[in-house]
Amino acid sequence: MSATGEVSDGRSGRGRRVILWRHGQTAWNVERRFQGTTDVALTETGAAQARRAARLLASLKPDAIVASDLSRAAATAAELAELTDLDVTHDEALRETYAGVWQGLTHEEIVARYGEEYAAWKRGEPVRRGGGELETEVADRAAPVVLRHADKLPDGGTLVVVSHGGTIRTTIGRLLGLESGNWESLGGLSNCCWSVLGEGARGWRLLEHNAGTLPEPVLGDDT
Repeated sequence: MSATGEVSDGRSGRGRRVILWRHGQTAWNVERRFQGTTDVALTETGAAQARRAARLLASLKPDAIVASDLSRAAATAAELAELTDLDVTHDEALRETYAGVWQGLTHEEIVARYGEEYAAWKRGEPVRRGGGELETEVADRAAPVVLRHADKLPDGGTLVVVSHGGTIRTTIGRLLGLESGNWESLGGLSNCCWSVLGEGARGWRLLEHNAGTLPEPVLGDDT
């Protein structure tokens, strides 16, 4: 954030790095049930995914961890905190998109009941899915949190942000300066995979996307 309250664009060239890490698998992911802000816990598989990914991310020697306060993200972040001895800062602004009446419905139920709304969203139109948040509103709340914590990093430092597929995608789009209608071109993240943004002289750049495993199906709200 600048002194005027505007979102910083990361152009100081300090060589910082932001890793945006999606939480592990939940039962609703497997059922293709839209979670949104519903607090759904990790499955045993999801917890194992978090432990495995945490070992990889710990090797990058992060300087700070910030996470959504929803339990699936908090539990994922806790695995990395245990290996790095870092505290986790939880922030509700990193929660998944609130999707109103879509939450708790399966993909098939959403398409059947709200087909036109779903199709418009997939075309990149601004849609309040289920009467919930616009994607730009999600970016408005999440991106400043990421930048505020990134600003605290030392030169060359690394921040790990543990969040949700839709929130991560909109945040990446905002930090890269992409038009919101083009955010859909960023593919979704598989459970416990991550994207890496690196800071250069001309701003944030996408260095890696959906990293962490060989390609796997994307199960979640962002499909």
